[in-house]
Amino acid sequence: MTSFESVTLEVPDPTAADAFYQAFGLDPYVKVRASDAPTTGFRGFALSLVASQPGNVDALIGAALDAGATTLKPVTKGFWGYGGVVRAPDGTICKIATSKKKDTGPAAQRIDQVALLLGVADVKASKRFYLDRGLAVAKSYGGKYVEFDTPSSPVTLALYPRRALAKDTGISPEGTGSHRIAIGSTTGPFTDPDGFVWEAASA
Repeated sequence: MTSFESVTLEVPDPTAADAFYQAFGLDPYVKVRASDAPTTGFRGFALSLVASQPGNVDALIGAALDAGATTLKPVTKGFWGYGGVVRAPDGTICKIATSKKKDTGPAAQRIDQVALLLGVADVKASKRFYLDRGLAVAKSYGGKYVEFDTPSSPVTLALYPRRALAKDTGISPEGTGSHRIAIGSTTGPFTDPDGFVWEAASA
């Protein structure tokens, strides 16, 4: 049975990436390692960061921008809540949002939940692929979204249509080359239908 254990981002400069994710507060959730694998455009994934209130969203986005991130979607209010999207210096896309409309306490640079969103060509087919490898579904909305039960990881794993994910994060869906991400598991290695690489989780 496959379990989702870790997320490793492949970056040109691990030292700089480590400094960024520490300043941002994402270092407990992701690992980094060196890679110069060719990649262009949308890399097919995003990290979704959930905060408990709007003030925390502002604090997190402010910290990311101060550490070198760039804005893909400015922070806005919507019927769904409050949030924005930034791109890390290594190219990783981070969506920071809350479903709350008002603050209930002092603002804090605190992340409450992180999800790895994989942009896939066919959500239902990818869901079947992962079910066949032993992952269990926690939530499923047909071909629009699937979230897996990932009790051994601090990061939630979810599937999203590639074009919808690109639109949601404010970029073009076109992209080629390496995803520049590796997913750690208790079994492996294998590669999913969209080219996402799974490998044996390091201790």
